[in-house]
Amino acid sequence: MNVDLSTLLSTLKTFTMEKLLYSLLLLCVGLVVIHILTRIVGKLLENPHFDPRMRKYALSAVKFLLYVLLVLIVADSLGIPVTSLVALFSVFGLAISLAVQDVLSNVAGGLVILFSKPFQVGDYIETDACAGTVSSIDLIHTKLDTFNGQRVMMPNSVLADSKITNYTELGTRRIDHTITASYDAPIPAVRAACLKAVAMTPNILPEPAPQVVLTDYKESAIEYHVRCWSKVETYWDAHAALLENIKGCFDEAGVEMTYNHLNVHILDQPQEK
Repeated sequence: MNVDLSTLLSTLKTFTMEKLLYSLLLLCVGLVVIHILTRIVGKLLENPHFDPRMRKYALSAVKFLLYVLLVLIVADSLGIPVTSLVALFSVFGLAISLAVQDVLSNVAGGLVILFSKPFQVGDYIETDACAGTVSSIDLIHTKLDTFNGQRVMMPNSVLADSKITNYTELGTRRIDHTITASYDAPIPAVRAACLKAVAMTPNILPEPAPQVVLTDYKESAIEYHVRCWSKVETYWDAHAALLENIKGCFDEAGVEMTYNHLNVHILDQPQEK
């Protein structure tokens, strides 16, 4: 792209006081018009379904475009070739975009997240990289507070391309414990002990109904899955309490919670004559 700087410099030498006063008046009128237009756009964007952050970014983009348009109008009133000015801005814009292309990709990812809304601030999510509670959503990074007290700055370009599991969106979350019991323990006794543990655990929802299902026959034990539901905010308390109550109920019912072991049977051989 060729920028005619000689024409631009020669035009600057032809300024007159009349042109200058006219351009200043045009600039003042343009600033007033921009203020009015941005207020109108702001009113139009005041929608409860429109994200407040998107409203702020949209207003900033509208202001930027209006200011660029005003600069071009004022430059034209001063006799500056607008095409040369646009070409000059394009060169600078291309250089800046190449220098900050990683930042721009994160901004694009942030806009995708803000428009599609796969999660909101306060949601507990899991991605390909980590899991945590969303602390804030910015244009470049999304901040996650992990379960062990760490804050992770996730680039939005990576987050937008990742698989995202939102555990908060539906309001409830399923607790799923894998339990093993001895082959000697009757299946109804194991199921009754697990359901008793569920009944005595706080913050377990009655609906959907809890389930205890046999899932596999292992080498040294029978595998069961205990499934029940809790609200998202009480999930971890119910998760830990249920795990503790299952062991107590197994002990009361005389159900052995097995582990991997090897049984050795020694047979008496008759002595040879």
